[in-house]
Amino acid sequence: MVNYNNKRFRPVSSSDNSETTSATIFIYKQNESILTSTYSGGNIIEGHLIGIVNENGVINMRYHQVNKKGELMTGTCISTPKINENGKITLYESWQWRSGNLSKGTSILEEI
Repeated sequence: MVNYNNKRFRPVSSSDNSETTSATIFIYKQNESILTSTYSGGNIIEGHLIGIVNENGVINMRYHQVNKKGELMTGTCISTPKINENGKITLYESWQWRSGNLSKGTSILEEI
């Protein structure tokens, strides 16, 4: 299982309907298979996620965040890791808003 504890990630690519930017920083914590994160930056004032990490390191998560417009946004995401040659993790994400317009998108996050 991939261990995400104390790792930090930043988006390097995201769908136009995403609220994250390269200024958004995610700080991951993991206890066994339970993953949590706080995040902020760019268009997001404050965000949190909780997820379950499977034996292949894939994260099934739920998130909620408050954006700069003062809106509370929620969604779901499946995040699949790739371990790079340098040992850093890249996350390939497929997500959907569960508030707002309910649209879907993709993102790529890199460990920093």
